[in-house]
Amino acid sequence: MSSKVIIAGVDTSKLPKLKSADMVELMKKVKSGDSQARDYFVVANLRLVLSVVHRFGAKGDRADDMFQVGCVGLMKAIDNFDDTLNVKFSTYAVPMIIGEIKRFLRDNNSVRVSRSLRDVAYKALQAKEELSKKQVEEPSLDQIASLIEVPVKTVTFALDAISETVSLSEPIYTDGSDTIHLLDQIADTKNTDEVLHENISIKDAIKTLSGREKSILMMRYYIGKTQVEVSEEIGISQAQVSRLEKNALKSIKEFLS
Repeated sequence: MSSKVIIAGVDTSKLPKLKSADMVELMKKVKSGDSQARDYFVVANLRLVLSVVHRFGAKGDRADDMFQVGCVGLMKAIDNFDDTLNVKFSTYAVPMIIGEIKRFLRDNNSVRVSRSLRDVAYKALQAKEELSKKQVEEPSLDQIASLIEVPVKTVTFALDAISETVSLSEPIYTDGSDTIHLLDQIADTKNTDEVLHENISIKDAIKTLSGREKSILMMRYYIGKTQVEVSEEIGISQAQVSRLEKNALKSIKEFLS
Protein backbone atom coordinates (compact mmCIF):
# COMPACT_ATOMS: atom_id res chain seq x y z
CA MET A 1 0.00 0.00 0.00
CA SER A 2 3.05 2.22 0.23
CA SER A 3 3.56 2.25 -3.58
CA LYS A 4 1.97 5.00 -5.66
CA VAL A 5 -1.56 4.20 -6.76
CA ILE A 6 -3.84 6.67 -8.54
CA ILE A 7 -7.49 5.82 -8.08
CA ALA A 8 -10.41 8.18 -8.74
CA GLY A 9 -7.83 10.98 -9.02
CA VAL A 10 -6.37 10.29 -5.56
CA ASP A 11 -2.63 9.66 -5.19
CA THR A 12 -2.69 7.10 -2.39
CA SER A 13 1.05 7.42 -1.74
CA LYS A 14 0.40 10.90 -0.34
CA LEU A 15 -2.35 9.91 2.05
CA PRO A 16 -1.53 10.64 5.72
CA LYS A 17 -0.87 7.79 8.15
CA LEU A 18 -2.12 8.30 11.69
CA LYS A 19 -1.52 6.23 14.81
CA SER A 20 -4.51 4.80 16.66
CA ALA A 21 -4.24 7.38 19.44
CA ASP A 22 -4.20 10.21 16.89
CA MET A 23 -7.29 8.74 15.21
CA VAL A 24 -9.13 8.72 18.53
CA GLU A 25 -8.30 12.36 19.24
CA LEU A 26 -9.21 13.41 15.72
CA MET A 27 -12.56 11.62 15.97
CA LYS A 28 -13.34 13.57 19.15
CA LYS A 29 -12.86 16.79 17.19
CA VAL A 30 -15.07 15.45 14.41
CA LYS A 31 -17.86 14.66 16.89
CA SER A 32 -17.54 18.14 18.36
CA GLY A 33 -18.44 19.60 14.96
CA ASP A 34 -14.98 20.51 13.62
CA SER A 35 -15.47 20.40 9.82
CA GLN A 36 -11.74 20.64 9.08
CA ALA A 37 -11.06 17.70 11.38
CA ARG A 38 -13.79 15.73 9.58
CA ASP A 39 -12.27 16.42 6.15
CA TYR A 40 -8.84 15.36 7.39
CA PHE A 41 -10.31 12.25 9.05
CA VAL A 42 -11.88 11.24 5.73
CA VAL A 43 -8.56 11.62 3.90
CA ALA A 44 -6.68 9.77 6.64
CA ASN A 45 -9.01 6.78 6.25
CA LEU A 46 -9.13 6.53 2.47
CA ARG A 47 -6.76 3.58 2.73
CA LEU A 48 -9.64 1.68 4.33
CA VAL A 49 -11.65 2.20 1.15
CA LEU A 50 -8.68 1.28 -1.04
CA SER A 51 -8.12 -1.97 0.88
CA VAL A 52 -11.76 -2.99 0.35
CA VAL A 53 -11.61 -2.15 -3.38
CA HIS A 54 -8.48 -4.31 -3.67
CA ARG A 55 -10.32 -7.11 -1.90
CA PHE A 56 -12.92 -7.09 -4.71
CA GLY A 57 -10.13 -7.24 -7.30
CA ALA A 58 -11.52 -4.36 -9.35
CA LYS A 59 -9.47 -2.63 -12.06
CA GLY A 60 -9.69 0.45 -14.27
CA ASP A 61 -12.89 2.48 -14.34
CA ARG A 62 -14.65 -0.17 -12.28
CA ALA A 63 -12.13 0.36 -9.46
CA ASP A 64 -12.63 4.13 -9.65
CA ASP A 65 -16.39 3.73 -9.39
CA MET A 66 -16.10 1.33 -6.46
CA PHE A 67 -13.64 3.64 -4.70
CA GLN A 68 -16.06 6.58 -4.95
CA VAL A 69 -18.95 4.43 -3.71
CA GLY A 70 -16.74 3.14 -0.88
CA CYS A 71 -16.03 6.74 0.14
CA VAL A 72 -19.77 7.21 0.62
CA GLY A 73 -19.71 4.25 2.99
CA LEU A 74 -16.72 5.74 4.79
CA MET A 75 -18.48 9.07 5.36
CA LYS A 76 -21.61 7.27 6.60
CA ALA A 77 -19.42 5.36 9.04
CA ILE A 78 -17.85 8.59 10.29
CA ASP A 79 -21.25 10.21 10.83
CA ASN A 80 -22.71 7.17 12.63
CA PHE A 81 -19.67 6.00 14.62
CA ASP A 82 -20.10 6.06 18.41
CA ASP A 83 -16.73 7.13 19.82
CA THR A 84 -17.85 6.35 23.38
CA LEU A 85 -17.70 2.61 22.69
CA ASN A 86 -14.46 0.65 22.95
CA VAL A 87 -14.40 -0.18 19.23
CA LYS A 88 -11.78 0.73 16.64
CA PHE A 89 -13.13 2.92 13.86
CA SER A 90 -11.78 0.57 11.19
CA THR A 91 -13.70 -2.37 12.69
CA TYR A 92 -16.92 -0.37 12.40
CA ALA A 93 -16.21 1.29 9.05
CA VAL A 94 -15.06 -1.64 6.90
CA PRO A 95 -18.43 -3.49 6.90
CA MET A 96 -20.22 -0.26 5.96
CA ILE A 97 -17.80 0.35 3.08
CA ILE A 98 -18.27 -3.24 1.91
CA GLY A 99 -22.05 -2.81 2.14
CA GLU A 100 -22.05 0.27 -0.08
CA ILE A 101 -19.84 -1.41 -2.69
CA LYS A 102 -21.93 -4.58 -2.69
CA ARG A 103 -25.09 -2.55 -3.24
CA PHE A 104 -23.38 -0.80 -6.14
CA LEU A 105 -22.27 -4.11 -7.66
CA ARG A 106 -25.70 -5.64 -7.12
CA ASP A 107 -27.47 -2.77 -8.87
CA ASN A 108 -24.89 -2.55 -11.67
CA ASN A 109 -24.12 -6.22 -12.19
CA SER A 110 -23.17 -7.18 -15.74
CA VAL A 111 -25.25 -10.31 -15.24
CA ARG A 112 -28.66 -8.71 -15.23
CA VAL A 113 -31.11 -9.89 -12.62
CA SER A 114 -34.73 -9.06 -13.33
CA ARG A 115 -36.38 -6.36 -11.24
CA SER A 116 -39.04 -8.80 -10.02
CA LEU A 117 -36.39 -11.28 -8.88
CA ARG A 118 -34.43 -8.55 -7.09
CA ASP A 119 -37.64 -7.44 -5.37
CA VAL A 120 -38.22 -10.97 -4.12
CA ALA A 121 -34.63 -11.16 -2.84
CA TYR A 122 -34.87 -7.83 -0.99
CA LYS A 123 -38.23 -8.82 0.55
CA ALA A 124 -36.67 -12.11 1.63
CA LEU A 125 -33.73 -10.32 3.26
CA GLN A 126 -36.10 -7.98 5.10
CA ALA A 127 -38.19 -10.95 6.22
CA LYS A 128 -35.07 -12.74 7.44
CA GLU A 129 -34.06 -9.70 9.48
CA GLU A 130 -37.58 -9.41 10.92
CA LEU A 131 -37.67 -13.09 11.89
CA SER A 132 -34.16 -12.93 13.38
CA LYS A 133 -35.35 -10.30 15.86
CA LYS A 134 -38.09 -12.62 17.10
CA GLN A 135 -36.18 -15.90 17.41
CA VAL A 136 -32.74 -17.23 18.33
CA GLU A 137 -32.54 -19.78 15.52
CA GLU A 138 -31.53 -18.81 12.00
CA PRO A 139 -34.77 -18.27 10.01
CA SER A 140 -35.39 -21.11 7.56
CA LEU A 141 -36.22 -20.61 3.90
CA ASP A 142 -39.66 -22.08 4.60
CA GLN A 143 -40.31 -19.42 7.26
CA ILE A 144 -39.07 -16.62 5.00
CA ALA A 145 -41.11 -17.86 2.04
CA SER A 146 -44.22 -18.16 4.21
CA LEU A 147 -43.85 -14.63 5.55
CA ILE A 148 -43.55 -13.00 2.11
CA GLU A 149 -46.01 -15.50 0.55
CA VAL A 150 -43.63 -16.67 -2.18
CA PRO A 151 -42.69 -20.28 -3.10
CA VAL A 152 -39.51 -21.56 -1.42
CA LYS A 153 -37.87 -22.32 -4.79
CA THR A 154 -38.39 -18.72 -5.91
CA VAL A 155 -36.87 -17.36 -2.69
CA THR A 156 -33.84 -19.65 -3.06
CA PHE A 157 -33.31 -18.66 -6.68
CA ALA A 158 -33.72 -14.94 -5.91
CA LEU A 159 -31.20 -14.98 -3.04
CA ASP A 160 -28.70 -16.96 -5.13
CA ALA A 161 -29.07 -14.44 -7.95
CA ILE A 162 -27.91 -11.48 -5.84
CA SER A 163 -25.37 -13.28 -3.66
CA GLU A 164 -21.63 -13.48 -4.02
CA THR A 165 -19.71 -16.46 -2.67
CA VAL A 166 -17.02 -15.27 -0.25
CA SER A 167 -14.80 -17.23 2.12
CA LEU A 168 -15.38 -16.47 5.81
CA SER A 169 -11.60 -16.40 6.27
CA GLU A 170 -11.26 -13.74 3.59
CA PRO A 171 -9.17 -10.80 4.94
CA ILE A 172 -11.09 -7.58 4.35
CA TYR A 173 -8.74 -5.09 5.99
CA THR A 174 -5.32 -4.90 7.60
CA ASP A 175 -3.43 -1.96 9.05
CA GLY A 176 -0.16 -3.84 9.35
CA SER A 177 -0.76 -5.27 12.81
CA ASP A 178 -4.45 -6.18 13.00
CA THR A 179 -6.23 -8.08 10.23
CA ILE A 180 -10.01 -8.08 10.03
CA HIS A 181 -11.55 -11.18 8.43
CA LEU A 182 -15.12 -11.51 7.20
CA LEU A 183 -15.78 -14.00 10.02
CA ASP A 184 -14.95 -11.26 12.56
CA GLN A 185 -17.93 -9.23 11.35
CA ILE A 186 -20.47 -12.02 11.88
CA ALA A 187 -22.26 -12.18 15.20
CA ASP A 188 -22.64 -15.59 16.85
CA THR A 189 -26.15 -15.70 18.30
CA LYS A 190 -26.04 -19.41 19.11
CA ASN A 191 -22.82 -19.96 21.06
CA THR A 192 -23.33 -17.21 23.62
CA ASP A 193 -22.13 -17.56 27.22
CA GLU A 194 -25.74 -18.05 28.31
CA VAL A 195 -26.27 -20.91 25.85
CA LEU A 196 -22.95 -22.55 26.77
CA HIS A 197 -23.76 -22.39 30.50
CA GLU A 198 -27.19 -23.87 29.81
CA ASN A 199 -25.65 -26.75 27.84
CA ILE A 200 -23.21 -27.47 30.67
CA SER A 201 -26.06 -27.47 33.19
CA ILE A 202 -28.07 -29.90 31.07
CA LYS A 203 -25.10 -32.25 30.84
CA ASP A 204 -24.73 -32.15 34.64
CA ALA A 205 -28.45 -32.84 35.02
CA ILE A 206 -28.28 -35.87 32.72
CA LYS A 207 -25.46 -37.31 34.86
CA THR A 208 -27.94 -37.64 37.76
CA LEU A 209 -30.23 -39.97 35.77
CA SER A 210 -30.18 -43.75 35.85
CA GLY A 211 -28.58 -45.72 33.04
CA ARG A 212 -31.96 -46.75 31.62
CA GLU A 213 -33.27 -43.16 31.70
CA LYS A 214 -30.17 -41.93 29.88
CA SER A 215 -30.61 -44.62 27.22
CA ILE A 216 -34.25 -43.72 26.70
CA LEU A 217 -33.51 -40.00 26.30
CA MET A 218 -30.64 -40.78 23.94
CA MET A 219 -32.81 -42.95 21.71
CA ARG A 220 -35.80 -40.59 21.86
CA TYR A 221 -34.17 -37.17 21.43
CA TYR A 222 -30.79 -37.85 19.84
CA ILE A 223 -31.46 -40.83 17.56
CA GLY A 224 -35.14 -39.91 17.09
CA LYS A 225 -36.81 -43.22 17.82
CA THR A 226 -40.47 -43.56 18.83
CA GLN A 227 -41.52 -44.86 22.22
CA VAL A 228 -42.63 -48.11 20.55
CA GLU A 229 -39.20 -48.58 18.96
CA VAL A 230 -37.48 -47.84 22.28
CA SER A 231 -39.70 -50.32 24.14
CA GLU A 232 -38.89 -53.06 21.62
CA GLU A 233 -35.16 -52.37 21.84
CA ILE A 234 -34.81 -52.38 25.63
CA GLY A 235 -37.51 -54.97 26.29
CA ILE A 236 -40.12 -53.08 28.32
CA SER A 237 -43.61 -51.82 27.58
CA GLN A 238 -44.34 -48.49 25.87
CA ALA A 239 -46.13 -47.36 29.05
CA GLN A 240 -42.94 -47.96 31.05
CA VAL A 241 -40.89 -46.07 28.47
CA SER A 242 -43.32 -43.16 28.66
CA ARG A 243 -43.18 -43.12 32.48
CA LEU A 244 -39.36 -43.28 32.60
CA GLU A 245 -39.07 -40.59 29.96
CA LYS A 246 -41.41 -38.24 31.86
CA ASN A 247 -39.55 -38.89 35.13
CA ALA A 248 -36.19 -38.19 33.45
CA LEU A 249 -37.40 -34.91 31.96
CA LYS A 250 -38.93 -33.90 35.29
CA SER A 251 -35.63 -34.61 37.07
CA ILE A 252 -33.69 -32.51 34.56
CA LYS A 253 -36.18 -29.64 34.93
CA GLU A 254 -35.93 -29.74 38.73
CA PHE A 255 -32.12 -29.85 38.54
CA LEU A 256 -32.01 -26.78 36.29
CA SER A 257 -34.44 -24.81 38.47
